Amino acid sequence: MNTQAESHQSTIQPRSQVEKSIDNGFIWLTRIFAIAVAALLLWIAVQVAIQAGPAMQEFGLGFLAKSAWNPVTNDYGVLPQIYGTLMSAFIGLLIAVPIGVGTAVLLSESLLPLPVKTVIVFLVELLAAIPSVVYGVWAIFVLIPILTGIGKWLNANFGWIPLFSTVPTGPGLLPAGVILAIMVLPIITAISRDALIAVPSSLRQAAVGLGATRWETIFKVLIPAAFSGIVSAVMLALGRAMGETMAVTMIIGNANTISPSLFAPSNTISSLLANQFAEASGLQVSALMYAALVLFVLTLIVNILAELIVLRVKRL
Repeated sequence: MNTQAESHQSTIQPRSQVEKSIDNGFIWLTRIFAIAVAALLLWIAVQVAIQAGPAMQEFGLGFLAKSAWNPVTNDYGVLPQIYGTLMSAFIGLLIAVPIGVGTAVLLSESLLPLPVKTVIVFLVELLAAIPSVVYGVWAIFVLIPILTGIGKWLNANFGWIPLFSTVPTGPGLLPAGVILAIMVLPIITAISRDALIAVPSSLRQAAVGLGATRWETIFKVLIPAAFSGIVSAVMLALGRAMGETMAVTMIIGNANTISPSLFAPSNTISSLLANQFAEASGLQVSALMYAALVLFVLTLIVNILAELIVLRVKRL
């Protein structure tokens, strides 16, 4: 027995100096790439902050609490845009998370024949390949007419509720939220599915061995075990929804107002930048860069919260 072990050890050749050098070079190369990504992010933030400097000096933090946006009088504020950005993203996630996680469960379990499952996976991934402008055009000609009819009925019967207090006239906050839900659905579905597939099969077998049904195993074992991955998917989708520009610009109404109604026109920071940057000059350019910096910070906060939530879940 010892002879076999000694023979096996003798056949293992020590790594050459060239192999060690290649490994060390690869390690340093990955470090350089990681540092380059961090440096690029910092450089973008610094450049945006420099361009936003005049507006930051002029308006200070009051820029975040003002509703006016008047290039004639150089009076600017982004409170309606912050509200529209957060609310449209929240509506999108409210719709997309149950559908996305449910689809992920469907695709990770043996509930469908393999050919059907393959087709569904392809169609979900295809949603991510559609240009945002196509989503916007589809929403104008298909989604908005449907939601307008539903909205008029809700307003006529439940208009006393603030959410339905506005008569829908076309573009608004709800269509933007629905189109965002469709656009972030592939992100939530794909990452959640990967998280569910990565759950060790021993957990499933243990739950079944203890007498749990299929659905008890899914909801009480698999989803809690994959919760950190699902949270990561949701937070990544939230960042994607907050930064979406073209499709939202086409259907949100671009009105710098704050309304509790889902059918009222609204605006987002991304839409504001897309609509006004080409014709901006002077202090307006700085104000737009200030708005971009606000969006940058909001997205950064979302990603930090996602990491904190994932770390907290992993410790439990």
